[in-house]
Parts: sequence; C-alpha cells; structure tokens
Amino acid sequence: MAEPLRLKAKSASPGIASGPAFLAEEPKAPSAAEWQDAAPASRAVGGYGALEKAIDISIGELEHLAEGADAESRDIIDFQIEVLRDPSIAEATGARIEADENVVFAWVATLDAYIGELEAADEEQMRARAVDILDIKNRVLGALAGTPIADFPPGSVFVGKDMEPSRFLAHDWSKGGGIALFAGSTAGHVALLARAKSVPMVVGTGRFSVADGDPVSVDGNAGAVILQAGSMLIPPLVPAQEPAGDTQTTGGELRTADGVPILLSININDPAEIDALDPATAGVGLMRSEFSVASVADAANEERQLAIYRRVLEQAGDRPVTIRMLDIGGDKPLAGLEDLPALASGLRGIRLLLARPEIARVQARALLRAAVFGRLSVMLPMVTFPDEIDRIRELFREEAEKLGRRALLHRMPPIGMMVEVPAAALMLDTFGAAAFFSFGTNDLTQYLAASARDDIDADAAQAAPAVLRLIARAVKLTAGKPVSICGDMAGNPSYLPGLLAAGLRHFSVAPARRPAIRSAIIGLNADGTRAAGE
Repeated sequence: MAEPLRLKAKSASPGIASGPAFLAEEPKAPSAAEWQDAAPASRAVGGYGALEKAIDISIGELEHLAEGADAESRDIIDFQIEVLRDPSIAEATGARIEADENVVFAWVATLDAYIGELEAADEEQMRARAVDILDIKNRVLGALAGTPIADFPPGSVFVGKDMEPSRFLAHDWSKGGGIALFAGSTAGHVALLARAKSVPMVVGTGRFSVADGDPVSVDGNAGAVILQAGSMLIPPLVPAQEPAGDTQTTGGELRTADGVPILLSININDPAEIDALDPATAGVGLMRSEFSVASVADAANEERQLAIYRRVLEQAGDRPVTIRMLDIGGDKPLAGLEDLPALASGLRGIRLLLARPEIARVQARALLRAAVFGRLSVMLPMVTFPDEIDRIRELFREEAEKLGRRALLHRMPPIGMMVEVPAAALMLDTFGAAAFFSFGTNDLTQYLAASARDDIDADAAQAAPAVLRLIARAVKLTAGKPVSICGDMAGNPSYLPGLLAAGLRHFSVAPARRPAIRSAIIGLNADGTRAAGE
C-alpha cells in the first residue's frame, strides 16, 4: 500500500489536527437560475449609492463579529472597519465610477491596486496585510451581490492560498480543525489568531492536489501536511501547451468510411451540463462562458469563474476544452450593464471586451489560472479584425505577469477565434496571431443573409449553400492551423457532406446531437460522398 504524502511547510501555530479537507479555492458558486431567483434588491447594482450601502452592510457585519471578541480579534476587526471608512479608498472608487466604470469593477480595481502595493512590499509584515484588504474586497462584493461569504463545516481542515481574518473569526473552532495554506504568512493576522485560539496551522506548503472531503492532517509542531496516498504536489512551473484543436482521437476513435480521423466534441451552455460530460467519449469544442455569468457581479468575481472553468477542465480529464470568452452585448445583455449600446452600434463580443477591459481582465486571470488543470484553449467571440486578437493577447500577457508576481500558478493557453463575421472569414490568412479557428455558423448565417436574429431558422436552409461556399474558401486560408465548426450546422446531418468536403475534421455539437452526427460521419467518405452500400 502506498505511503501517505508528507509535505514540508512552515509552522504558523503549533498543534496537530486532522479532518476532511475544505477547498477554499473551489467555492460553490450560485447558478444563473439561483441568481435570477434572488430578491431584486440583492441583484441591483447601481452607482456610488449602492457601494455606500454595501460598505455600511459590511461594517455592520464586522461590528457584529466583534461582539464578545477578545482584544486581539477586536483590533483586527477595527483595522478592517477603519479601511472601509478610509476616505481615500472611497474617493478612488468614486473617481472610477464618475469615469463611467461600473461600481463593481470600480471597487475591484481600487482594492486590487491596494493589494498589489502590499504584495510588492519588502517587509513580510506589510505583505501579510494584503489578505486583510482581500477580505474587505470580498465582503463588500458579497454585500453588493447579496451573497455573503459562507462558513465551512466544523472540524474541517481549511486548504487554500490564504485565509481571510474575518473568515477565521466567524468559524466555530470548538469542533477542531486546522489550516493548511499554499502561501500565507507566519506574520499575518490569521496566524496570530490561530496561535491565540490554539488552532494548528501551517503555511507555505506550495500547491497540492486534494479532493474536497479527503482526509488531511496538519502538523503545526513539525511544520508539515500529511495527505492520503495518491495526492501530489503540483509543480510551480507548467509548460505551454499546444492548441486543443487537433484531430487526433484516443479511445473509441471516430473515422469516416474511408478511414480519415474525425474529432467529435460537445458544446456546453450551462454549468449544470458539466457533470454529464463523459471524458471517455468527448471533449468540449465550445463552452459559452456568458451562460455561466448572470450579472456584472459574477463578471467581476474571478474566483467564481475560476471554479467553473476548473470544474469543466477536471471533468474533461485529458480531453481538450475550448472556452469562449464572454460574448455579451446586443441580444445578450448582462445584468448590471443594461446601458450598453445594442448590436447596431457594433459593441458586442470582442469589441465590448476591448471597450470594457475591466471585464476582460477578470476573465483572463480566471482562464490563466484554470489552464493548469487541463487542456484549455481560449476562443474569442465576434472577431472582425486581426488587431483585436493582438490586443487581447497583450491583455493576457499583462495579467499573466501580474499573476506571476503574486506567485499564483497559471499557464498561457492557446488563443483562437470564432469565425462568425463574413469579413473575417474571407481574410483568415491575415489572422496570424490566432492559434486556431472555429466556425460559428449561427451568426455567420445571420450576417451573410442579412437576417434578423429571430429569422435565422427560417433563412438557414436557403442561406446554407452560400455559407458552405464561404466556409470552404475560408478553410483554405487557415494555413494548416487547427480548424473546427461549432455552430448549429455542425449538428445537422444534412449539412455534413458539404462540411466534410470543405475540409472540416473537427465538429462540436450539442450533446443530444452527438449520436446522430457520429452515425452520419461513419457513413460518409472524407470528401462528403456516401460510402459504398450506404
């Protein structure tokens, strides 16, 4: 039998504790339906008045937490209340709001700048205060969204990058439990509190793999974490990966009648579909991330997005996963950004992300951090011009540098584009920065046929010959880069002969359409003709 894994760490508070792991970096995020069912008052995100109210709520929560607390705990809470009342923070946030920045992103940007300054400090005591500001940031975000930070089960071993002081103070430690932090500090407020309350705690373990509920032991005397057999320390450096758009299949290989390999993936629209993903049969050719983000508060929540992306990557196992960045605007409004211009102004998809980079930067950080958990590729929506990809790639590089300075594990994923604008389809040879291409035939059909959004289904059949001709021409311009199709045409067997003849070898379809498409592919040759005897 394999021996348990013992990881060396720094002791922050003496004692020994054992219990089920609670993974703080995998928060149980509310679904879009749960968000929409919430009271309207809790979902409303307005201007500075809404922020003032959220800060008042947060101060009230902290004051309640301080009732009956010891002197050390009270000092920490008083520090957080003092920061919340700091006029310089209010002024900086207010200036961003006056510059037409959404209140949620204005708050996040202001506090992130403060956190970044502390994390870059030379003195450990100052660096340790960064988690106090993170605590304040998240508490106010929870008040803005009406989703307060939840406690974790008594007797658990808290596992995460760091731990917020108020989370420690709100927890009942009388049932036991301990703390194991990937980073953390022996000079931080949580370490001070843990020593005062005799809670075993270690810091600086480095990232390790453990499932929620797995038995974990914390040895605060020797400075170690003991994990069950099969666990592992995650290496701090992860090599770059190739685009997840190749046509090589493993296990249950799919081929045309004349032996050409075909990759058949699925589309995911809702986080609820993740659990049904079978890694033995399919990867994800398109995850529409906008259906996982119900409001501007969700779009500003890096940890929530990270949890969703990590979940689909881990569920997919070794199979590739392509996540499309937020395609919002036009007919896809985001609650809290209702003032965005409609599609007629052209502000949708990548154009909106570039116009509102605060949205793109949060998602980029979540995707960069998620990329270490699987074969992730990132796809950009509604791309029209090559410089749009260049600008997003630069944004990803900037956020990767920031994550590196914070010692957060991340990896740069391949970045490709949806081909859904006719102007882009005709000029794919000029998109040298794109790692891969995927045809989105819904929008491609709409714009090619000048259809209204509600009339696409009626016009699709008539427009199909033109769409197929455009795809065939575009595929010849891809210069051998991975290319796929993920729109509705991919899930319609009647279009498969034309799509195969155009040179497509990777199809991503709705899960319910996969059996029919699989059956149709094995009855066709790679040039789209029917196999003998069919």
